[in-house]
Amino acid sequence: MLEVKNLSKAFGGIRVTRDVSFKVEPGERRVILGPNGAGKTTLFNLLVGALKPSGGDILLDNESIVGLSVSQRARRGLSRSYQKNNLFEDLTVRENLALAAASAQGKFAWMSRDSFRDKSVLETVEEVAEHVALADHLDMQVRSASYGSRRQLEVGLALATKPRVLLMDEPTSGVGPSMIDGFHRLLQGLPKELTVLIIEHDMDLAFDVADRITVLNFGEVVFEGTSGETRGNPIVREIYLGEGLEDA
Repeated sequence: MLEVKNLSKAFGGIRVTRDVSFKVEPGERRVILGPNGAGKTTLFNLLVGALKPSGGDILLDNESIVGLSVSQRARRGLSRSYQKNNLFEDLTVRENLALAAASAQGKFAWMSRDSFRDKSVLETVEEVAEHVALADHLDMQVRSASYGSRRQLEVGLALATKPRVLLMDEPTSGVGPSMIDGFHRLLQGLPKELTVLIIEHDMDLAFDVADRITVLNFGEVVFEGTSGETRGNPIVREIYLGEGLEDA
């Protein structure tokens, strides 16, 4: 599905990612872990096309996408949710989702709002709202939504584009402990055929949802394995997870 081969990025003389390689299978949940400065967000920026790599390749369905723009990669099925909310505050949850769905389907009509009445768009809105647990809040104005609901909507906007590969950059960033369980359920409720890459700082969530975990340190892949293998790996403990894992 998605393969990264010797991907590198340098800013001036500073190499932020160094020969990063891994392969994600269809439907896999892959978590990317690493300390601050490990190159996780830079990696995501390279994958979606926001940054141009200094070397290496990115393959989607065995075809290189390195030369494609962000929008071209999105049309190929690669979508991303961000750490910070990027929402239309004065519109409702329904309208935000409709705009994302309509844009992805080439039916965007801002001035007439025709996209809000399109059958396929409305079906996508209902489906996505169920996945992100916002079905009962579709008519709520985003300005009035809680931070947790905003984070759910941010994921919903990415899902509304009907991606095949979804990149999630710290989906629980800024969410209090009471909301973590909700995000566990949200991630577990995503379509099984959807391939998901997640940058996550919450260890319980990472170990709970990951089929495999890739650990970065100083821009390099230093470990890859299952949740159980990651917990028990001494190198991972030393560079990132620490002794707190003994009680995890």
